[in-house]
Amino acid sequence: MSSSPLINRAAMVLRQVSERRPADQVLREVVTSHREWPAVEKRDLARVVFAYFRWFGWVDRSESMQRQVEQALEVQSRFDRDPTSIKVEALAARAVPAWLREELDLGPELLRHLQRDPALWLRSRTGRHRDVSLALGDCEEVRVERRDNRFAFLESGAAPHCPPTAHGVWPDDCHLGVLRYGGLNDLFFSAPFREGLFEIQDIASQVVGRFCAPQGGETWWDACAGEGGKLLHLSDLMGGKGLIWASDRSERRLEVLKRRASRAEVFNYRCAPWDGGASLPTRTKFDGVLVDAPCSGVGTWRRNPHARWTTSPRDVAELAAVQKTLLRNAADSLKPGGRLVYAVCTLTRSETSAVADAFSAERPDFDPVLRATVWPQDLDGNGMYLAAWRRR
Repeated sequence: MSSSPLINRAAMVLRQVSERRPADQVLREVVTSHREWPAVEKRDLARVVFAYFRWFGWVDRSESMQRQVEQALEVQSRFDRDPTSIKVEALAARAVPAWLREELDLGPELLRHLQRDPALWLRSRTGRHRDVSLALGDCEEVRVERRDNRFAFLESGAAPHCPPTAHGVWPDDCHLGVLRYGGLNDLFFSAPFREGLFEIQDIASQVVGRFCAPQGGETWWDACAGEGGKLLHLSDLMGGKGLIWASDRSERRLEVLKRRASRAEVFNYRCAPWDGGASLPTRTKFDGVLVDAPCSGVGTWRRNPHARWTTSPRDVAELAAVQKTLLRNAADSLKPGGRLVYAVCTLTRSETSAVADAFSAERPDFDPVLRATVWPQDLDGNGMYLAAWRRR
């Protein structure tokens, strides 16, 4: 496929994008309506559309949409050849909105990493990483070995019940079921996916499950379960033993969760809607509660660059208030000795350390265990913030 038709398709998608119709949604609709397009063409289209928003600060919006796309790709090509060819000061001024500087220290590593194409990460079921890798091909297995500096940000003993190792929540010198996929096939149609042998899940999201360190036989509550990605990981880490309650304010998302759980052969869970209020979905007292709260998603801006230009400081402030409420209301569902884990795929101070500080001040009966920030450059994935407490 020549570049001109690709640019025309990208321009067609971009004309439909708005604050109310995000780029990923429009892309999904367009690709779904053109099932005859080969997988490689769909992937190229997504790459070009997202490149436009990564380099949005460099395009001349008085030009035609096709020319704007070409301008973005020209800057992307220059950056790919030599990342230092674009000064850090220019990245700070033009690659992210100005308000972000008040919420986050914008170092050169972070800024350059946000401009790169994201990796595609998979999580295989325990013990099936080799089967998945062989079936799909083009997979790089992530293996943790001693003194692996990629995992140094997680200190020894990061998660309760996790044996102290060189990398905290990661077992030492073992396969994690983490795979980086570099192929072009549509994974949703692959046999291993249909058989429930793997999920498409960013490596930073996989850190969350390891950080929780659930044990077989425990009872957990995934309070903001969404479509169930982290619930499936918790169940796998528990060996399918014990019980996980899954809640979300959206019953549609819970229906998707049920379908995903069925495909993955996960059965040790129950679903109950929860709007985040003081009235909890169950009287059960839990060994662990995960509050994977709604957030501004700044940590995903590499993968979803359109959100850089639609997210506002007001959004951050409103979400921080929601996050504090969710933690406050979920906390009392824990048993004495139970673990509360807060996770957000954002990096703003208002939604990370400020929320954790507020909860610690409000609930002195919860002892802080650990806080960790996973930067995009740490694992070549999304950015993630985690905090954990233990109830006395």
